[in-house]
Amino acid sequence: MLTEELTPLYDKKETCPNCQTPFTTKKIRTRFIKLDHTDTDFCPYYKEEEISPLLYFVKVCPTCGYSYTDQFATYFLDGTKEAILQSVSAKWVPHNFGEERTVQQAVQTYKLAFFCATLKKEKSIVIANILLRLTWLYRKLEKVNEEKRFMEMALEHLNNAYLEANYGNTDMTEIRVLYLIGELNKRLGQYDQAITHFAKVVDQQNSTLEKKVVDLAREQWFATRNAMKQEEKIETEEES
Repeated sequence: MLTEELTPLYDKKETCPNCQTPFTTKKIRTRFIKLDHTDTDFCPYYKEEEISPLLYFVKVCPTCGYSYTDQFATYFLDGTKEAILQSVSAKWVPHNFGEERTVQQAVQTYKLAFFCATLKKEKSIVIANILLRLTWLYRKLEKVNEEKRFMEMALEHLNNAYLEANYGNTDMTEIRVLYLIGELNKRLGQYDQAITHFAKVVDQQNSTLEKKVVDLAREQWFATRNAMKQEEKIETEEES
């Protein structure tokens, strides 16, 4: 008897939380996911980039266009379903994102999810996670201007999330959010803010179990200080 060969992608059944229509979306079997390395802002790189969980993080209902992630709240605040109906579903041309995705297609799903999350008034941390992943995808596409644009937006929502201190159904914690605020500020050349937030992470070294994040913050604190000194040196040379 022949056994069917397992493929990296499989169909996962979903029911749209917005219109209740059943549909399928692709997921990747864990055994096929092989992480190679990550950037200092946690952007993951896989040995096979076409088998990247990043591509399938967002689920898109082919019927009404509602786009969401597992981090979205299951309930809809008053008026939000109506806003999604008017701004998304009424203009939606039936489209199926439930097959294998390219990076460009994944970008489309994240933009849809960002729009739906905004209309649905999701927590800042949920929106920040969408924007951060969009930043990563544009980095992989080597689109520097778009990467910077979404990085700035992700930073704004991470700052809001830190003020709200509500990390909902995500893998984020206060220490990770503080670290990411520091790291995105560093990447955007806002060194004072970066140093301030890295220092806040290091200050919690005795009260957190996330020692790797503390070590990263310490490394990036030094890296940012060096970048500042280098920038000041260049400015001094230009003035003289």
